[in-house]
Amino acid sequence: MDPAVLGTRLASSVLTPLVKQLLTRDGPGAGLVDKPVRLSGLVTFRGEKRSLGEKEVGHLAGRLVREAVQSPGEPPFPADEQEAVTAALTRRLLALGDLDMDDIQAVRLGHRRLARTLREAAPAPDLSTDAAYFLDSVTEWACLHILHFFTQRSTFVARTLVEQSRAQSELIAKVDALITRSAPRDAQDTADAQDTAFETRYRAHLAARHNRITIFGLDLRDSPDVWPLDVAYLSLEATREAGPEDAHGEPQGATTVQVRAEDAFDGHDRVLLRGEAGSGKTTLIQWLAITTTGRIPYVLPLRTLIRAAGLPSPAAFLTSADCPHTPPEGWAERVLTAGRGLVMVDGLDEVPSAERPRVRDWLLGLVRAFPGNRWLLTARPTAVRSDWLAGDGFAELSLAPMGRRTVGAFVHRWHAAAGAAEHEEPLLDALRAKPDLSLLATNPLMCGMICALHRARRGYLPPRRKALYDAALQMILTDRDRQRGMGGLDGIELDTEDQTELLQRLAYALVLAGRTEMDEATALALLERALPCVPDAARQGDAPAILRHLLLRSGVLRSPAPQVVDFAHRTFLDHLGARYAVEEGHFDVLLGHAGDTQWEDVVRMAVAHARTRERTTLLRGLLAADSPRVTLLALASLQDASAVEQEVLEEVRERAAALIPPRTPQEAAQLAQAGPFVLELLPGPQDLTDEEAHAVVTTASRLGHEGSLPVLKRFRAHTSLDVRRQLVGTWRRFDAQEYADEVIAHVGRDGLDLTVTSEEQVRAMWTMPPWRRVDLTGEYPLDEFMGALDPEGTRFLTMRSNPYITDLRKLHALPSLEFLSLMYCPEVRDLAPLAEMQLRHLSVIDLPALPTLTGLSRVTSLSSLSVIQPVPGDSLATFLPVGAPLDHLILGQGATRTTGLTGLDAFPELTRLNLSSDAGALGPRDWEQLAGHPALTRLSLGGRFLPAHGPTTELTGIRVLSLHLEAGTEERVSRFAPAVPHAHDVRLYFTEDAAPASDDVYAGLFPQADVTVHRSGQ
Repeated sequence: MDPAVLGTRLASSVLTPLVKQLLTRDGPGAGLVDKPVRLSGLVTFRGEKRSLGEKEVGHLAGRLVREAVQSPGEPPFPADEQEAVTAALTRRLLALGDLDMDDIQAVRLGHRRLARTLREAAPAPDLSTDAAYFLDSVTEWACLHILHFFTQRSTFVARTLVEQSRAQSELIAKVDALITRSAPRDAQDTADAQDTAFETRYRAHLAARHNRITIFGLDLRDSPDVWPLDVAYLSLEATREAGPEDAHGEPQGATTVQVRAEDAFDGHDRVLLRGEAGSGKTTLIQWLAITTTGRIPYVLPLRTLIRAAGLPSPAAFLTSADCPHTPPEGWAERVLTAGRGLVMVDGLDEVPSAERPRVRDWLLGLVRAFPGNRWLLTARPTAVRSDWLAGDGFAELSLAPMGRRTVGAFVHRWHAAAGAAEHEEPLLDALRAKPDLSLLATNPLMCGMICALHRARRGYLPPRRKALYDAALQMILTDRDRQRGMGGLDGIELDTEDQTELLQRLAYALVLAGRTEMDEATALALLERALPCVPDAARQGDAPAILRHLLLRSGVLRSPAPQVVDFAHRTFLDHLGARYAVEEGHFDVLLGHAGDTQWEDVVRMAVAHARTRERTTLLRGLLAADSPRVTLLALASLQDASAVEQEVLEEVRERAAALIPPRTPQEAAQLAQAGPFVLELLPGPQDLTDEEAHAVVTTASRLGHEGSLPVLKRFRAHTSLDVRRQLVGTWRRFDAQEYADEVIAHVGRDGLDLTVTSEEQVRAMWTMPPWRRVDLTGEYPLDEFMGALDPEGTRFLTMRSNPYITDLRKLHALPSLEFLSLMYCPEVRDLAPLAEMQLRHLSVIDLPALPTLTGLSRVTSLSSLSVIQPVPGDSLATFLPVGAPLDHLILGQGATRTTGLTGLDAFPELTRLNLSSDAGALGPRDWEQLAGHPALTRLSLGGRFLPAHGPTTELTGIRVLSLHLEAGTEERVSRFAPAVPHAHDVRLYFTEDAAPASDDVYAGLFPQADVTVHRSGQ
């Protein structure tokens, strides 16, 4: 049996889950290797952390053989040899872990030679000719999938991409020479060739410049401070808010979805990425710069750009980024005009607040002038309001705090790189046991500090952030050089206190100016004034010499460009600036800037640096601002305070009581910014309204801290659907199995979907009693999760963004399925198999391989149907199931663009119709269709459907009306109201940008009806 023929029996849906269970996937920290990976390290049945035993591998092999034997057609070999073939295939799969080769060698070998190697390692027993041929063929087919899996791993891809970038530089001279020797056919050929040659040089420059990163704290005598980025990159996650609609088109509350940070552009061309200091924003930009292949990356640090009189045009991008190469004339505009650019603007928070509108205008001007490119802007979370760019098509993502698994991966790889394995386990134990410590370890910067300090201090760590920063500065400023035998190398040796005294003056000057870098001349002037106060430093050199020493040796100060000085980490800038402000008694300055987001960390660290009486002054001053956000800032500052007067402590907590419990999701988000300290103040579930309970659960969910789990467990028996949705929706923030056991297994399931978004959650599904309603997002073959569903009990199934969904006949294994939603599944090509089921509802949403809705007309069991994509032709009746007893029809995303509502009368039982604003415009005949429909009583319309001058006919049958109104459509309500004289229930939903009138106005428009007005955010 040829492997191609065997492939018709064993589709990817069979082999892919087998391969995924046999081989390890990239975990947290993927990419933190610079060498090929041995095959024994990639299989799940070898090593200390194996997850499969030989018995389980045998089960997988048996399932694969059974699928082939039971598939339609002639059996591939005699049935009595099935057990022997299974045993032989098991031995061959197990032999994969014994091969002396790595992943790259295996890929180069090819699937046929790899299969031959496995056959030699595990020869077939005495089998018939057919059975032996089948065994060899299935081995070869499995090897093809295994090698494909290797090439899809991010570590393999990253190593390959970086190696390609490095190799490109070797081709530059050859390309230039070829261009010189080859006579171009015309001017366009010459320009294209020059662009190609330049882009080769430019990518080599990006690889050389950005493929390096400082692993903070790794300062050993025999280890480098700077490591290749492709060796050290740690994959982080980002979150974004999404507001989905339910199956009937009704809006639901916002949910939070999580993606890998490097996948930020999935579904978006414009992204505003927020992240705390040290969370990895700049490192992510570096990673995208060296691994992006289909576009031309531009890395534009705002702290450098803002120094110029004007922000750069595309022609000046490379000059502004200190690129030494000169592009061909007009190259940058050609790249952006063709939509080939990836423009990454880093550090909005490093620009003064007054300058940020100028940055926005500049960025949006570029976006509008050059559509089709990708744009990334980074900022700290509170740099600008949440909707600062939302109206201009920018999706907002936030770098998520590192979870336990990611922290564990970081700690493991840090100690492995440092050759300090003996310190790894004690530190992991400390992180698990001490909440305050685990709170600090939420980003790469802090994790690196903690690892280094733990190792240097032999297991002792400071308990608070200030002490941790002080200890880190001690290591960086002094201990590192001394441990490496480099003290006084340049003739200057300053102790930690002297360096701190000088650095804090520079830091405070930057804080006051609202900037993150200064001219070298300004730094020299500040040091000249400061040196008389630091006599030991003055004795060793003048201001230029001391500045040169700090730039070269301190590890805190650096020169990112000629004649420019800044701090290596914003964290130290705020820490040292706050220290100087407290020493100088500038409490009024601190309090005057408490409302400035750029000063938040400065104020918090000032409270930490202050003595008890000074701390009282600061905390009372914060409370006097009478601002919820500043009150939360006071509450957050308590975490860094070593001692607080009891009266002040009680006052802060009393003021916080006005904010706790939160009552809305917005209040919950604001409260969560104070940190895990608030977890001990969160009440409930007793004596809370459903809204308060939901907000409390949202607060604990957003914190995503280990201490959140006990709070969430208290609400697991709550009956509110919103509370239960939040509990299930936050599953992704915790260990999948632990959270499933502690929370989800106890949540009431009535009306609730189990939202599954990861392979770990899929595996956890197998350990829970089956759910009746499952919402699955991600690329999972049906075989991976179908077994976790109850064939007789599963009623509702949603599958999103899944290219493995191809043959819908496999859903026949769920005979009780009533509700099916297919969203963004690109390989669904025929809905006809659903005609053999007894579905009551079907959602067809953005299925690109189904432009003519193939097979939909045959699904005649439906009473409810959603079509959120264009319906072809000139009548709805051509492609929709005319014979179905449709009671409810939902249309959107161009569904009626060519058909209008022609053919609506083919569904005489229809009582409910939902039309979203993007469904397609309605003409006079469409309104007549609505007016003349015999059964239609409930109508939901997007505001853009409402005629500017009112419809030409009355809709006398409509009893329930829902209008979803955007900005610019508010005035149309008054003209439309007379068209529904018999509506007794009217619901008006206004988007956030709309400007609705008072409730009384709308009640007057519909005097015969109960009118409910829903404003966004309320």
